Amino acid sequence: MSRITHHLEQLAAGDGDAATRLLDVVYAELRRMASAQLAREAPGHTLQPTALVHEAWLRLAGDATQDWRSRRYFFGACAEAMRRILLESARAKGRLKRGGDRERVELEDMAQDDPLATLDLIALDEALGRLAESDALKAELVKLRFFAGLTLEQAAQLLGFSAATADRHWAFARAFLYAEIQGRDGA
Repeated sequence: MSRITHHLEQLAAGDGDAATRLLDVVYAELRRMASAQLAREAPGHTLQPTALVHEAWLRLAGDATQDWRSRRYFFGACAEAMRRILLESARAKGRLKRGGDRERVELEDMAQDDPLATLDLIALDEALGRLAESDALKAELVKLRFFAGLTLEQAAQLLGFSAATADRHWAFARAFLYAEIQGRDGA
């Protein structure tokens, strides 16, 4: 059993100090995830990796309904918290009263000639919601890749399926998201 799983079990058992021990163990990984995510943001973004980790941790630690049964659920919750924070930031910057159009986000995992290479975070979130309605597992894979910065292999391991299955799911999810976003932009 990993130290993370051990601390998650202690936390679930009601050990109040387990959250502090858990943060000590995962802080560097969360900071790496935040740095990778913020590297995709447009220049001039005011949110720093440390602030993103702290904000995500505050949201996670303050969630009374948390049910982190494993590393998979914990890192999925972290990815979701970071996604929501970045989405809120993009929406705030996109409001007309704040003086701007939507913020563009580059997805480093995509090739430069890929049409998804520069993607509107709000459009991605809406398309991701539609994907989750039809296939929650593929949507979780996308969240782990885009918002947690995991490699395909790392995400496959967390989700408990083979690299070949992850590759098929990833290809489907990318095509689905592309079609959904193109449909939105064309509408």
